[in-house]
Amino acid sequence: MTSATAERTESTAATGARVEFRGLRRAFGTTVALDGLDLTVEPGELLALLGPSGCGKTTALRVLAGFERPDSGEVLVDGTDITHVPANRRDAGMVFQSYSLFPNLTARDNVAFGLRVRKARTAERHARAAELLDLVGLPEHGDRYPHQMSGGQQQRVALARALALRPRVLLLDEPLSALDAKVRLSLREEIRRLQLSLGITTVFVTHDQEEALSMADRVAVLNAGKLEQCAAPAELYRRPATAFVAEFVGTMNRLPGRLTDAGLVEAAGSRLPVDGDAPGTRDVEVLVRPENVTVTADADGEAVVVSTSFFGSVTRVHLDHRGTPVKADLPSRDAGELTPGTRATVGLAPHPVLVVPKSDAPKSVAPKSVAPKSVAPKAER
Repeated sequence: MTSATAERTESTAATGARVEFRGLRRAFGTTVALDGLDLTVEPGELLALLGPSGCGKTTALRVLAGFERPDSGEVLVDGTDITHVPANRRDAGMVFQSYSLFPNLTARDNVAFGLRVRKARTAERHARAAELLDLVGLPEHGDRYPHQMSGGQQQRVALARALALRPRVLLLDEPLSALDAKVRLSLREEIRRLQLSLGITTVFVTHDQEEALSMADRVAVLNAGKLEQCAAPAELYRRPATAFVAEFVGTMNRLPGRLTDAGLVEAAGSRLPVDGDAPGTRDVEVLVRPENVTVTADADGEAVVVSTSFFGSVTRVHLDHRGTPVKADLPSRDAGELTPGTRATVGLAPHPVLVVPKSDAPKSVAPKSVAPKSVAPKAER
């Protein structure tokens, strides 16, 4: 950001609004997209709506934008019910996955389009567009048309257009999913920087867990139209409230275990405290993160290394432990001797673990796991 842009940030910023979803229900025929959603977004917060396809996250965003009407429930902004307020009067800016720029307009005119609709003077429109193009790092692109810009540049223009009318709420509908990995990483950092500097309340829809954990103040995980958990990224990762959250956010092992009379659970030769309520059955499954699994080469061990995946400072070791697949994330310097076919002993770090009945299989397919990291994550329809 240039010094001139920094000086203008205060005038560009909008006052963050408090957003509330109260008992929202929305069905499309026999498909229930939202099933009594209760959720609050605090002023100036970036909240990510995360979940698999069909979980209701996009429907929730469209209801907030005014593009969908709920069958029941309310949407409030700073305590005012806007459930039946038209979309163009909701004081919200929206950025779509597909950019949705006007191909016959320059970047400057795309950014200024909303001001033109509101009959702002030409000089005011141009000044505001120049200010925002500078803010998103495209000060020299005002005269370019969408086809003359990369996908990342087009999405920056779309973001500037969404901010042009100084909205109190910014809505982002999977805005990065059409971009390549490098551009996606750069742009998500830029969006977060802008959101923090402007102090604008932002709701960000994504199915990408890494995106949600790295950008959001809090993450709301939805499943089949219901809210499973809403928490800060680190809490969501370390203390998932349900088996669905545990297995959707990050990678999770399911290991056979048995509850003891002392209230502990035995699994992989370890006795661990139970996190939350224990099931009423003795035989259970224990949910354990790969970084909490230890592996030691042992000719008499009960596990066999199947394969390894190198991710720089961390290596993921895939094992077969008495017929159960196990993933362990180890420092790469400690994993050199764990080649395929090596026998090993598996252990578990002494942390509280989530325990579920053996029959409690996930109701939705969890996404493919992301590469392990050497540090913990940051504190449709």
